[in-house]
Amino acid sequence: MNKQETAMVGFEIVAYAGDARSKLITALREAEKGDFDKAEALIKEANELITEAHKSQTDMLQAEARGEDIEMSFIMIHGQDHLMTTMLLRDVIHSMIALYKR
Repeated sequence: MNKQETAMVGFEIVAYAGDARSKLITALREAEKGDFDKAEALIKEANELITEAHKSQTDMLQAEARGEDIEMSFIMIHGQDHLMTTMLLRDVIHSMIALYKR
């Protein structure tokens, strides 16, 4: 996988993770207002987006495991950063919503 292809996967991961992050923040705001059904629906949508980002990441990992040469790009590193922080945010927001429900 050349640097341009790696960068495109990075952009894909950034897009999915960014959309998921927005949905998670909105879910927290809905929970603050007491609309837990809407919050849960948004979290479900965010999880689906995170899954798509993770699939892109996994495809690259599998390619490298098969011995393909992967040229890393800064955009890909940026995408990985977005995905991991979004996954952490999901966990934190899950806990915060549980507290709002109490």
